[in-house]
Amino acid sequence: MTKFIAPECLSCPSRNNQLLGCCHADEMALIAGSKWSQEYAKGEIIFREGLTATGLYCVHSGKIKVVKSSGEGKEQIVRLAKGGDMLGYHSLLAGLAYSATAVALEPCVVCHIPRADFFRVWQSNLQFAAALMQMMAKSLRDAEVRLLHLAYKPVRERVAEALVLLYHTFSTADDTQPFAISIARDDLAALVGTAKETATRLLSDLKDEGIIATRGSQVTILKIKDLTRIASLYD
Repeated sequence: MTKFIAPECLSCPSRNNQLLGCCHADEMALIAGSKWSQEYAKGEIIFREGLTATGLYCVHSGKIKVVKSSGEGKEQIVRLAKGGDMLGYHSLLAGLAYSATAVALEPCVVCHIPRADFFRVWQSNLQFAAALMQMMAKSLRDAEVRLLHLAYKPVRERVAEALVLLYHTFSTADDTQPFAISIARDDLAALVGTAKETATRLLSDLKDEGIIATRGSQVTILKIKDLTRIASLYD
């Protein structure tokens, strides 16, 4: 078994993201000295809805879904995250419990910055605080748009929109092959806000049109422009 080596903050790609890129050398040293890192297997919970917010989570690598559950246990995916993204800051700033559950979609490495150190940097670094406000404003805007689309967009357009979201969230600039991702049909349905059977049927329709290809749980996007056009029909 390969020994787990915690990411080094100063050499981590996340060091240059919107938030940590605002930190001074002494602040990064504080974070590097207090944070802890952990590997998560596919399906493992990183933090759970309803539990006390203990700190800020920085995704080093891997793919993560953030979900809310109804009283009947039905899941709705409210966010996707990848390496360099931050999770849990809404609940930290509000002084509330985590409002959703973060689950690994594949093996992940995630770092946890303790609450006290997060607030120490937030209170002393105006650039850090401003970047955090921008992140929260964008998150709020995205949530508002998502609610509107769930209310009035037909399911076909929402399925296309979900695939476009997966593409823009997880594709990389150096991809030389069509973008492909393994996603359980339950997860796709939870992202779209529909039944698994409906999501599966509409995927089959898009496959018949030559816009995507499927193999087991894997979805390959062949025509991103056509998919984006379908997703934008009711914008």
